[in-house]
Amino acid sequence: MWEYELSVWTAARPDAVWRRWSDMATWPEWNDGVETISVDGPFAAGTRFTMTPPGEEPIGMRLTEVVPGEVFTDEMDAGDFVVTTVHRLVPSEGGTTIVYRTEITGDAPDGLGPAITADFPEVLARLAAIA
Repeated sequence: MWEYELSVWTAARPDAVWRRWSDMATWPEWNDGVETISVDGPFAAGTRFTMTPPGEEPIGMRLTEVVPGEVFTDEMDAGDFVVTTVHRLVPSEGGTTIVYRTEITGDAPDGLGPAITADFPEVLARLAAIA
């Protein structure tokens, strides 16, 4: 299994960050790794969505866990491997810690994990700034 975790603190309240996360149509506004996104339902466990990174093929994913205001998890099942990313909010004095944790299980191509998570520092910094 491959694992990666990154967190960033923001002065924004958890509900402000959650509004950005739960409005999936706006992800391309703050996440440069998402050129387009289409969502097949509400921001709830079981909802499928398709995300297209810039210059790449669309990726089918689904939400596997959604606890409003606290955490959501998405999953990309490629058959031979599964990429799971947990997005968590940890309230703290005067703000929130935003945590992204990615795990890859199965027979994933070499270098996939670092490629997927390479933009996490910029994504979290932008999300923290606009929330």
